[in-house]
Amino acid sequence: LAHFRTDDWECAQRREAWKEIAHRWVDYEPLSAVPLEAEMSILQDSACVTGSTRSSAYDMRTGPRWQHPEDMVVLTLIQSGELLQAAHPRMGAGAMGLCATREAGHYRWGHGTRQAFIALPYHDVRAALGSEPSTQVITPSRCALAPAWASQMNHMALLLRQSDQVDTTEYAGLLEATRALTLLMLRNLGRQGMDADLPDPNESLHAGRRAAALRFMELHAHRHDLDAATIAQSTGCSRSRLYEAFAAQGHTVMDTLREIRLQRALGLI
Repeated sequence: LAHFRTDDWECAQRREAWKEIAHRWVDYEPLSAVPLEAEMSILQDSACVTGSTRSSAYDMRTGPRWQHPEDMVVLTLIQSGELLQAAHPRMGAGAMGLCATREAGHYRWGHGTRQAFIALPYHDVRAALGSEPSTQVITPSRCALAPAWASQMNHMALLLRQSDQVDTTEYAGLLEATRALTLLMLRNLGRQGMDADLPDPNESLHAGRRAAALRFMELHAHRHDLDAATIAQSTGCSRSRLYEAFAAQGHTVMDTLREIRLQRALGLI
């Protein structure tokens, strides 16, 4: 487990230092004249790397020209902010995507965007999918396990910042569980159809927001002051977007919270 901040380097050294730490498999360029500001928490072993990052705006390019010998595939959950990429819908909070770094691509990360990610060796991802990995948006209609993965990544990102509450053995177990769930999701994605037509990208946003909100409500259901505004803030979206995400499934935010509390009370009884 390691934590990094660009404040640890002088302004003139930040770009190269951050490239070595956070962008080993791609090329990137900060967008503004303001010094790069970023932070990252990562957990890694010999099999994978998972983590959470937040950064000022930057451009990122992938492809053979910048390919790192490790040849990784990165799966990303946007927690807040947005990512723009050519030939794909804008990815906002709750969106999920797979980036095959050996493919040519151009991405623009918005200022303050936070993401949770896991990077796996190319051959592991190819074996799980049953085909060559390709850069794409992942939606629940194409992958039934995507919401479960999003919930796991949101919670994992939170735990990475709570090193005083989780010991080394527990982190090792969490990393292996996250890797296993990621491979399981990829197998499900490959089986459900890599070549299916992309659905409405809003469904991916709704599903990710619901998954993140449900996880937060499960963890904080005991709080008497818990309301829709607090839940929306934890999910990285506005109250109206949160309401839309639950309404898409015929539910409301507070009814869902009430049901969680009732089920917990029933279990105690």
